[in-house]
Amino acid sequence: MTKAELVVVANRLPVDRVVDGSGEPSWRRSPGGLVTALEPVMRRADGAWVGWPGQPDIDVEPFEFEGAYLVPVSLSSDDVENYYEGMSNDTFWPLYHDVIAEPRYRRVWWDSYVRVNRRFAEAAADAAAEGAEVWVQDYQLQLVPRMLREMRPDLTIGYFHHIPFPAYGLYSQLPWRRQVLDGLLGADVIGFQRVADAGNFARAVRRVLRFPTKASGITVPEADGATRNALAKAFPISIDAASYVELAQRPDIRARAAEIRAELGNPRKILLGVDRLDYTKGIRHRLKAFGELLEDGRVSVDDVTLVQVASPSRERVEAYVQLRDEIELTVGRINGDYDTMGHTAIRYLHQAYPREEMVALFLAADVMLVTALRDGMNLVAKEYVASRVDNRGVLVLSEFAGAADELPSAVRINPHDIDGMKDAIMRAIDMPAAEQGRRMRALRKRVIEHDVARWSRSFLAALDDAKSVKRRADARRASA
Repeated sequence: MTKAELVVVANRLPVDRVVDGSGEPSWRRSPGGLVTALEPVMRRADGAWVGWPGQPDIDVEPFEFEGAYLVPVSLSSDDVENYYEGMSNDTFWPLYHDVIAEPRYRRVWWDSYVRVNRRFAEAAADAAAEGAEVWVQDYQLQLVPRMLREMRPDLTIGYFHHIPFPAYGLYSQLPWRRQVLDGLLGADVIGFQRVADAGNFARAVRRVLRFPTKASGITVPEADGATRNALAKAFPISIDAASYVELAQRPDIRARAAEIRAELGNPRKILLGVDRLDYTKGIRHRLKAFGELLEDGRVSVDDVTLVQVASPSRERVEAYVQLRDEIELTVGRINGDYDTMGHTAIRYLHQAYPREEMVALFLAADVMLVTALRDGMNLVAKEYVASRVDNRGVLVLSEFAGAADELPSAVRINPHDIDGMKDAIMRAIDMPAAEQGRRMRALRKRVIEHDVARWSRSFLAALDDAKSVKRRADARRASA
């Protein structure tokens, strides 16, 4: 088995398994910023990627794909139900997103989560070369860092938390709060999207574990009586901005943007929302605000159309089934009240689209609505900005999305304040071209300079620093 100098551990492999008409399976690269960011790094480092193939009850041997060594971790249907749909997405997800939906705490889910995390840790330990770096990704695998450290003390371990980390008053609800903190502190570098998330984590460590915390890191006691420093800080993730710029300049995509406007009846302004169908995204609040603007007569269906793309998500989790029903009832009611033969108030699209079509939508939209109630980052905001090569368009951005820390030139909103959101939407609709240009140029400068490659470089540089510290400490112990 190939031993890698860099091992990425994520819930999913960076490929999707597809079966052709003859029943022959093959692999296709998954879309996504994480894959784009880490692919060149992994090629340089002879890297391996540990993850689930995406389908239950299939056993696949490790294999090479486009220069990367992929190590599949098999999950049974019960694992998917308990570890993934249960503990990850019906406990951690709502708890970490400010309890917008009520988290459920089931011991059978936790037991499955521990078992599956151990399986991922064992696969990573087997794949890693002596003294390698291992980078664990996200909330599905919070126990892996500690498990890995116990299995392979020679490794340097990083962990990145892609979603928010909650304030202690919420986090303290978790029956397994101590085990999760201990699991994360197995890492040498623990990355978060926002400074506030790193602060919430440090406060939880102080309250639960009583470990000293400083800006330079958290002092973690080891079994042998020694201590080590675990760095916990913000490394805000980003996108492959250059690829969006390139797509936005393609004549066929620009033509498609004009076609979209024509298909919508050439309204004066197009508003756009692009989200996974998730209760954290504030879709209901957005629809309420737009419906009231129509009711108040501040916008007319002939002049303004809202396009809402809501890609399917976690369709076997009950909270998501209910959410879809609520949203589709709301869309139907608003369209029934305000549609004309020539114009639709809300064009609702419950499907996923390829990146080319999304960039065409970004170019067609005059206003991008990101109304998340809580979001680790929200990369759609950055994708819209990167695509606006014409320096036009307005980003309306929730202050509760991580992107708000980096994009101060957006029109900021509190999505719980429906009147404030309505005023912000009207401000965006009526914004003069000169102000749009000033704001968008500042937004684009930030997104293009702080792209996903810079994110991965900064995290891996911190991991390299931790590795150097570890080597020096090992050398001192050996000479003592």
